[in-house]
Amino acid sequence: MSDSLAWLRTPAALRERAEGMLKYAEDGRSAWFAVDPNGLESAVQATLAVTRRRFSNPAAIPFHSRWRHFEAGGRDRWAALAPRLASLPREEIARRRIDLAVVSVLLDAGAGPDWSYREPGSGETFARSEGLAVASFHMFAAGAFSRDRDDPLRVDAERLATLTPADIAFGFQVRAHNPLTGLEGRAELLRKLGATGLARPGALFDILAVGGELKAESILAAVLDRLSSIWPRPMGDVWPHPALGLVPFHKLSQWLSYSLVEPLEGAGLRVVELDRLTGLPEYRNGGLLVDAGALRPKQAALLQQTFAPGDEPIVEWRALTVALLDRVAGHVRGHLGLDAERLPLVKVLEAGTWFAGRALAAERRPGGGPPITVASDGTVF
Repeated sequence: MSDSLAWLRTPAALRERAEGMLKYAEDGRSAWFAVDPNGLESAVQATLAVTRRRFSNPAAIPFHSRWRHFEAGGRDRWAALAPRLASLPREEIARRRIDLAVVSVLLDAGAGPDWSYREPGSGETFARSEGLAVASFHMFAAGAFSRDRDDPLRVDAERLATLTPADIAFGFQVRAHNPLTGLEGRAELLRKLGATGLARPGALFDILAVGGELKAESILAAVLDRLSSIWPRPMGDVWPHPALGLVPFHKLSQWLSYSLVEPLEGAGLRVVELDRLTGLPEYRNGGLLVDAGALRPKQAALLQQTFAPGDEPIVEWRALTVALLDRVAGHVRGHLGLDAERLPLVKVLEAGTWFAGRALAAERRPGGGPPITVASDGTVF
């Protein structure tokens, strides 16, 4: 791997390019976005309003991770499943939690506005990220990713390698009237996951659990190193910009890294330096900044057309989101009287920018979609 690609995989590179994009926009050079400090304060206030409504005690704010989506509707599905694994050592339980988290995160790209999942048993209907999480959880619980019918609660590479779009469609209740965006892309990601050389995704635990303390940046490095072959682009979530060169994001890899923290800590490891990772440049966080007025579109086309992930305005939107989420987090901590150790960025996202973005989207557009439309293939957003 070249030095330049190695650097593009680091959180330092993500922030450096994001900060460069912010200066580019603040200097008036962007053809697509203007940065408005008043709008940034509106984004901060929207985040604070959601945070105070959801958490009376800031110390109780959990990590932003896939595990929150497994709790959709107020039910802790993993806790209900855990007794089936109670006889296993905690290291093996961590491997199985990682099995689930990896598969579910790789299935967590934009679902589209017309898809939903009706949960067996509860009868509740979930859409978007929560729906994708609940659907993937039930596939896991039913043994859809295991090679052994007598040991369903695991994910095995040889089973992943044979998954088809029809398998995903069945598990996600896809029908003509219930279409899921990027179905082929999701199935292809899981097939490629089965060909990475890991016998199971949970083998990441053994790669990471080499001491009592683990840096968050090391989790991302392991994810990018061991899973990089699954991405349809050789460099993964890295995109060219005419003024800044290559701009890295690694959104799904960072989302996965955040989602591995709880399984690792459950096995006794201490994960530190969480703030080295960045905010997630996806449509809820980015949508918050547009809808709150922190990022003001310079062209009407930005809100009217559909763009590809590599198009210039989308690269700018995502990079600006990374930079401005750091600003939002700093302001939120100031208002709440907390420091970065007590309220790291990953908790600000959960508290949260993600929910504030969803709330503003629901107020402004039928169906609550994002302000800017990106054509997803199931591998980026």
